[in-house]
Amino acid sequence: MTRNGIMGVIGVLSLGALVTANLGLYRVFSFIGAAFILAVIASATIERGDRDFDLDPYTGLIGGLTVFFLLGLGGIWLTWEPGVTEYTYVLGIPIPTLIYFGFIWLLPLTAAVYYSLIFDRIAGEEIVDDIIDSARKHQRQTSFPLAPEQPSRPTEVADGGEVNDE
Repeated sequence: MTRNGIMGVIGVLSLGALVTANLGLYRVFSFIGAAFILAVIASATIERGDRDFDLDPYTGLIGGLTVFFLLGLGGIWLTWEPGVTEYTYVLGIPIPTLIYFGFIWLLPLTAAVYYSLIFDRIAGEEIVDDIIDSARKHQRQTSFPLAPEQPSRPTEVADGGEVNDE
């Protein structure tokens, strides 16, 4: 999917969220909101050089968040009804609240912390050096509008090993 495609999907999800909230369809709104969050996270991959929409380093995180959101939202909407005043409690907490806390807050937060801890193993020094080299190469090949012009001058090495511009 291209940059415009993913941004179009995010725009459609935004409009869908506005419409469903306006119509009072809060269950649908919550699922659209979860899809919106996942689409925004996935959009972080669209500025990754010459490749198009490569989810590679984020696949596990996005997949995990998708499962957590779907289980959490599905669990909430299956166990909660607006008119009900008595619930079954687990650990002193109503089941819908426990599902909400566990799947919408605790597990995604744990996944984000886990991802940040293993990031060193995923993106080691070689990858960072490769990214920096790629950026420098691109900067040398591209003219940027606000950068000062660098005239290309031949350089000559003098006897002392110093570079003289002549």
